[in-house]
Amino acid sequence: MQGKIVALANQKGGVGKTTTTVNLAAALARLGKKILVVDSDPQGNASSGLGIDTKDIGKHLYHCYLDKQQAENSIRQVDGYDNLYILPTHIDLIGVEVELMSAKKRERYLGKLLQPFLSAYDYVVVDCPPSLGLLTLNALTAAESVIIPLQCEYFALEGLSQLIRTIRLVKNSYNNNLYIEGLVLTMFDRRNKLTYRVAKEVKEHFKEKVYTTVIPRNVRLSECPSHGKAIVDYDKRSSGSISYMNLGREFIKRQKNKGRI
Repeated sequence: MQGKIVALANQKGGVGKTTTTVNLAAALARLGKKILVVDSDPQGNASSGLGIDTKDIGKHLYHCYLDKQQAENSIRQVDGYDNLYILPTHIDLIGVEVELMSAKKRERYLGKLLQPFLSAYDYVVVDCPPSLGLLTLNALTAAESVIIPLQCEYFALEGLSQLIRTIRLVKNSYNNNLYIEGLVLTMFDRRNKLTYRVAKEVKEHFKEKVYTTVIPRNVRLSECPSHGKAIVDYDKRSSGSISYMNLGREFIKRQKNKGRI
């Protein structure tokens, strides 16, 4: 059975999207799943967060868009893992938006370059840029499902309806199989009453789509990217690590309930 592609998307920046990509992928790997992270954000934070030097990486996702055969030479194993891999990126990836502007079926490039590798992984996790441009469109067209990280603040809710509309448009136009895997509440501050109000509002609207596991505000989560490590390796006893391991278990449980594991 081929691996499942899951995109993590939110056009609003600073909501914990890349943090969730990196740490959910690492948690799933620690839980025995073989994972490929695709860093589709030109900022390259998922790459650096998993120990890749984005200034000196040679082949990366940009080259794969231009020539899908390059993907085989671009995938790297993450240090300290037997079953976690990454297709890193570079700021050059910004050029894809321009270079594919007039290309036919330009929204299907990512799916085509990933297709030969899907059977080698349990899950392919795609970190999307904080925008609704061509790179995100490619990720949503390639993916089977979407996880939406959502910061527990009212400003984070403002763009959510636009993202949902985009997902529906992609589903109707390019990818009939696309569905929302779930929403992850991030940066949860238990001392702030507003956090609880936002969480309640999201759960009332999206119901079972909202993951039970919430990701707290945690200093160690903020520190680990500068060390090129996921939180489960940087400080496995921290609240951030415990939460992402729980999120990984909840994700796997949902796959079992869908009959896919």
